Amino acid sequence: MSRDAGKVLFIGAGPGDPGLVTARGIRLLGEADVVVYDRAAEPALRWARPDAERIAAGAPAERETALDAISLLLAEKVREGLVVARLKWGDGFVFASGAKEALFLHEQGVPFEVVPGVTPAAGVGAYAGVPITYPGAGDALVVLRGNEDETDALPSVDWQALARIEGTIACYAGARTVPRLLDALLDAGRPPDEPAVLIYQGTTPRQRTEAGTLRTLQAATSDGHDEPAFIVVGKPVGLRNYLRWFDERPLFGRRIVVTRSPEQARPLVEELEQLGAQAIEAPTFRPSPPDDPEALDRAAASVDQFDWLVLESANAVSRFLGALLRGPRDLRALGGVAVCAIGPSTAERLLGAGLKADVVVPEFRSDNVGAHMAQIRSLDRQRVLIVRPDHLRDTLAQDLVGRGAAVTDLVAYRTAPASPDSPAAQELYRMLLDNAIDAVTFTSPTAVGRFAALIGEEQAADLLNTTVVAAIGPVTAAAAASLGINTPIVASTYTVDGLLAALVEHFRAPETAGQA
Repeated sequence: MSRDAGKVLFIGAGPGDPGLVTARGIRLLGEADVVVYDRAAEPALRWARPDAERIAAGAPAERETALDAISLLLAEKVREGLVVARLKWGDGFVFASGAKEALFLHEQGVPFEVVPGVTPAAGVGAYAGVPITYPGAGDALVVLRGNEDETDALPSVDWQALARIEGTIACYAGARTVPRLLDALLDAGRPPDEPAVLIYQGTTPRQRTEAGTLRTLQAATSDGHDEPAFIVVGKPVGLRNYLRWFDERPLFGRRIVVTRSPEQARPLVEELEQLGAQAIEAPTFRPSPPDDPEALDRAAASVDQFDWLVLESANAVSRFLGALLRGPRDLRALGGVAVCAIGPSTAERLLGAGLKADVVVPEFRSDNVGAHMAQIRSLDRQRVLIVRPDHLRDTLAQDLVGRGAAVTDLVAYRTAPASPDSPAAQELYRMLLDNAIDAVTFTSPTAVGRFAALIGEEQAADLLNTTVVAAIGPVTAAAAASLGINTPIVASTYTVDGLLAALVEHFRAPETAGQA
């Protein structure tokens, strides 16, 4: 994309699941300088640049005055030479305000592009196992306006004619519109025993589906309704028992906290979401540059002078390899250097760069690392470069020196703790207090300490012992135990995949199956 002129990119975010953003939408969202987003489209912000300006624009559809303000904002940002992503819930051009905003830009001479999105009609039904069309289920599909103008008014249609159509009726309806729409269909003569379904928070881990007939759903909503829903009426609803898949995944609906740093969290978050969970990232810490950023560059440039390279985290791998490639050398400089990776995730990060570690230590214990390395060859007079974060102490260096090695101990990055007063930390504390968390995962002893500091060390044991705590291995579990925190789940394989497998096994167990 040319950077010499700004433009607006209307990007459909889909109906909830951030994985439903199109490949083109993800690419363009990652190039935008500014993201103006519907609040309902917020999950898709994960695809935006970390440094992009983020501006919340409100609900999926705005009233006229708000639309004018948004359109003016878009034009202003473009005239500053910025690329602006207008992130719209669902598809911005289907029962939404995207076309109005685009017309304003056209009149102002502001360039724009449109990236279609998955509509609720296309996405929500599929996630609930309800196809909105099916051979033999009628030749018509009617999609009604329901919630898009933020009013309680029913669509202005010929309800008697609609009731006579042989086919499927679909509508994303506001909370107060749901019962009135069901009443209108029945009053117009739609068969009361026709299959129908209400789908709430579709395509998200909080999805809830209520299936029945027009009459039973009318009765269920007659005393009032307080939540928008996607309504499908017609024969395809009867296929749900055969086609449902999304809400049958092993961790569906579970709220699971991830305590890794933001740059490490995404793989675990995405794996949890694939298993059906709602992953909640705890704001425990963020990596920041070391006190002497050039020290890593100097060490990488002379790495062939060492006999061993010890990398203590996946982040340490990324930072070291980045420094190596910034300088005059490349991976060939490691040809004569034995590499030790602490933790399977560290080894996986190396493997992703085309390097196999000579030694992989399952979990960090300083004496354990030295013992593993000594199995390859004696450490006496060996030159060892350690690359680590600041929160891991220099005990490994001390142990290796005791074994006769000459050690250069290098801090590659610092980890700054998050503030317990941040809104995200306060919200997480409230959820734990309300027993609204199903599990908290820890992938390192440091994460245990940081999380305890985030929610309050005095309260940590009381709060965490009311939910399920999952540790990636026994060393991490021991760190939790030292704070009085029980860990009923300890992965037998000390990897993210092992942790996920342990979570699935726990929640599939007979004693927890009834809680799903």
